[in-house]
Amino acid sequence: MSKQTLDFWFEFASSYSYLSVMRIEALAREAKVTVVWRPFLLGPVFLSLGWNDSPFNIYPPKGRYMWRDLARLSGKYGLPFQVPSRFPRNGLLAARVALTGADQPWIGDFTRAVMQANFAQDREIAEPAVIEEILTRLNLPAAALLEQANSPENKQALRRQTEQAGELGLFGAPSFITPDGEVFWGNDRLEDALAWVKAHG
Repeated sequence: MSKQTLDFWFEFASSYSYLSVMRIEALAREAKVTVVWRPFLLGPVFLSLGWNDSPFNIYPPKGRYMWRDLARLSGKYGLPFQVPSRFPRNGLLAARVALTGADQPWIGDFTRAVMQANFAQDREIAEPAVIEEILTRLNLPAAALLEQANSPENKQALRRQTEQAGELGLFGAPSFITPDGEVFWGNDRLEDALAWVKAHG
């Protein structure tokens, strides 16, 4: 395994996180950089900034631009895309599951499947049945993983990870933090973050 790493902070409800989730493993593999998956919740971060909703909802022109931009970029990357009928969706359960598997080989497959369910299939990822179906489809022990995800210890770990995001100064997702502390924000900075790790690792 590569000793060069990149912390990848993402949110399952985040539109631009979708693009990075779908791209990061292949790009990191090519760069010989190990992805450290950091699921967190944007809601508490936004509240700390004085927002009670996604800024894409608070500022409608920004939201309209974002959806058009996401459609363009999905086409550019060859990714399926459908504007979700609900935004932002509640990604709490998916984040809890992802946290239990953050260092497991299935984390990438699971995260991509949940993101596609949200942003390509317009499915309600807050529903346990949807997450259970994704885990089962990946040949993972769905019941055991859901039990672990909903354990008090794991719930607290996700709260702590979300608090850490704020302590690190993160204000949106996706965000990337290099081993030397450089912060890159946004899907369009993914390649720059990987290049920084390669140059300064």
